[in-house]
Amino acid sequence: MLGIVRNSSADRAPDKHQLKALLDGFSIEVMPRTAAKIAEFKDLLPTGTRVYIAHIEGTPIEDMVALAKRLHRDGFRVMPHFPARIIKDNSTLEDWIKRYTGDAGVSEALLLAGGVEKPYGIFESSMQLMETGLFKQFGFERLHVAGHPEGNLDIDRDGSTRIVDEALQWKQAYSERTDTEMVIVTQFAFHAGPIISWSERLRTMGMTLPIHVGIAGPAKLQTLLKYAVACGVGPSLKVLQKRAMDVSKLLVPYEPIDVLSDLATYKANNPDSLIENVHFFPLGGIKASANWAVERIE
Repeated sequence: MLGIVRNSSADRAPDKHQLKALLDGFSIEVMPRTAAKIAEFKDLLPTGTRVYIAHIEGTPIEDMVALAKRLHRDGFRVMPHFPARIIKDNSTLEDWIKRYTGDAGVSEALLLAGGVEKPYGIFESSMQLMETGLFKQFGFERLHVAGHPEGNLDIDRDGSTRIVDEALQWKQAYSERTDTEMVIVTQFAFHAGPIISWSERLRTMGMTLPIHVGIAGPAKLQTLLKYAVACGVGPSLKVLQKRAMDVSKLLVPYEPIDVLSDLATYKANNPDSLIENVHFFPLGGIKASANWAVERIE
C-alpha cells in the first residue's frame, strides 16, 4: 500500500509542523444540550470554525435552529445534521431547511441515514434527501456525507463494502451533476492504517471527494470504549482494548496524538491524498477537545 506510515507515532515525537498543517481548519461536533453548558464558544474555537450540530432522535427542531442561530451570530460555519430516518416527509424536510436558511443563515449540512432502525416516514438514506432537490432549491452550497473506513455492518451485513462503496460513488456523481461542493466525513477510528488504506482504495475507484477524518477527542478510556462499541468502530478498537490492559494507562485520559501524528506524516508525504482535514467528536467534552486542538495549531 503506497505511503502508509509503518511505525507507530508512539515510538517517535510527533512533527509539530505536520500536525499543525493537518489540524488547521478542524471542525467539531456539538449538541444543543451540551452547547447550553458553554457560555461563549468564541472563547474556545477560532472564528470561522465549522461546527456540526448533531441531531439526536427526540431533539426538537426549534432547539437545533436556536443553536444554529447562536453559532452563526458568533461567526462560526454551522453544519446541522439531517438524519434521513427521523424526517417524516418532504414537507418536514422543507420546513427544516427553511428554518435553517431563514432564521440561522445556514447553507451547509451533513446528510446521513441516522441511527434509527425504523424510519419515521419515507426517507431511509441521505441519497433520498438529495434526490428531493430541496437543498439545491434553497441554496445549500455544501453538503457533507458519511464515510466508513472500517466498514459498516449495519449496511453491508456480509462484511463487504459493496453497498457503502456504491453509495459514495452515487454521491460523487450527484456532486458533479449538481455542482454541489461535497466532502466525506468519517466515523471515528483509533488507528491510521485503516483510514489510509481506505482513502487509497477510494482513489483507485476514481473517487475525488475530499475526506475529513473523524477523530475522538481526549476522553476517559472507559468513555471511549463505550462509544466505540455503540457506534460500531471496527478493527482499530483493538488500540483501545490494548491500552485498557495496561494498568498504568487505564486511568490516564486518552489523547489522539498517535493516530493524528501518523495521519499528518502520511499527508505530508502524500500531499495529493484525499485526506484533507480533521473532524473532532468531543466524547470527553467540548472544552477538552477544543482546547487540545487549539493548543496544537497555535
